[in-house]
Amino acid sequence: MQPKKGIHYGTALLSLMLASSLALTACGGSGGGNGANGNAANGGNAANGNAASGNASGGNGADGSGAADAGGANDGGSAAPAEKTTIEFWANQFENTTNDWFKKWVAEFNKSQDAVEVKIQIVPGDAWAQKMKAAQAAGKAPDLYTMNYGSIANSAKLAQIQPLDGLIDGGKFDDVYDNIKDFVSAQGKFYAYPMLVEPSAVLYYRKDLYEKAGLDPEKPPATWDELLANGKKLTEKGIFGLGTGGNAGDIGWSSWGLQYGAAGHLALTDDWSKADVLNDGYRAVVDFYATAYKSGIMPKQPLAGYTDMAPFGQGKLAQQVNGSWGIGQLRNDYKTLLDKVGVAPMPSKDGDPSATTATLGGWSLVVDGKSKHAQQAAAFIGYLLAGDPNIMIDFFKTAQFSKFSPRKSVDEAMKADPAASQDPWRALIAEKVIPFAKAEPIYPYDVSLAVSTAIESAMKGTDTEKALEKADKDINDFIAKSKLAGTNPKQAQQ
Repeated sequence: MQPKKGIHYGTALLSLMLASSLALTACGGSGGGNGANGNAANGGNAANGNAASGNASGGNGADGSGAADAGGANDGGSAAPAEKTTIEFWANQFENTTNDWFKKWVAEFNKSQDAVEVKIQIVPGDAWAQKMKAAQAAGKAPDLYTMNYGSIANSAKLAQIQPLDGLIDGGKFDDVYDNIKDFVSAQGKFYAYPMLVEPSAVLYYRKDLYEKAGLDPEKPPATWDELLANGKKLTEKGIFGLGTGGNAGDIGWSSWGLQYGAAGHLALTDDWSKADVLNDGYRAVVDFYATAYKSGIMPKQPLAGYTDMAPFGQGKLAQQVNGSWGIGQLRNDYKTLLDKVGVAPMPSKDGDPSATTATLGGWSLVVDGKSKHAQQAAAFIGYLLAGDPNIMIDFFKTAQFSKFSPRKSVDEAMKADPAASQDPWRALIAEKVIPFAKAEPIYPYDVSLAVSTAIESAMKGTDTEKALEKADKDINDFIAKSKLAGTNPKQAQQ
């Protein structure tokens, strides 16, 4: 799809800025502008945010969301056309559909204007950390790249990424849902623009097996007790009543939403000075897992990792807690099962529908802290993520609506899109899960692993209080050893 809005405003503003830049270049005696300042003749530091926007979003040129026909910049002048500024963009390797979506819209962006050329490189996940570290050490990091939400605050603290305030119009951040703005901010500034969110916990259940067990498939469980009770009724030979995280590695992150909902907080105090797990909320979380395991409704050994819907799709689980990405797997791999599948929010401890039961993972785009083309890079971000809603709707369609928008305008536009508006699972998660979900913790995973080790220990028979006391000690020992107290990068902005 080719968005059409905003071309006149963006083109005019871009032309003015490019002309100014060329005049400055001529005065400075630089023929090509290809020095360390990064192709100044291309439009300088002010013009390119608008140049990079393409004709997709209909925004104002200053935020990179308006269109840009750079060819008009030199009409009637004697100066030679400026070369395009080259922007290096690294994207994590995701599903093939996502990789193809990135490539498609990079190409569309490059065709839409004459000032900026984005070059994309897809980097496999297992090579990302080493490749990025080496590039940063050599001063050759890409201008922009994908970043998960959990990495933003610390990267901002270390000046590895630049604030986007002033590079992307603040109004574009007004379009982001309030509970997601915090994901991309640090030190009182926005350091990333969100691309998508994925709730970590959604309940999938077999409606046909509900009916067989005498349960109403239109009334999924609302409390943990109801979920466990349903699990008992659904368990039979060859079918377990419930599947969820079954070992410390998976429970460590998949239980964050339950920790938030039951305790009202996560495992550390806000200043990261001590553990905060010896309370009724954490006792309830531990007991939930221990009860599910000991009652026999969960398999003694996980049938697959938490993120894999195969056991559910193969009929080995009657209920499975999984992330929203499970929708994509079901729709791709188990099409004949879809009319038998129910989807509901993960139940909360006491049935409060506004209680948090999921955290939101996901990805954003950031500008490198040392990029010489920050405005051009930010302009591409404005085009791709903050511009025309149809660009992002195109992405969510390729993801089978298993990922969700952090933007109000995109969700509003989906109401007019036939495929999106007629998808009940998408609507349910967008309306009943995402508004109450919270950000993943940004403290070291060692803390989460101490909690999940306590949970797994209780599942195997350890007393809940003893398990939590050990977690408390292990966390406090880790805080002392790693000098973690007072280092929360989000606290620094308070």
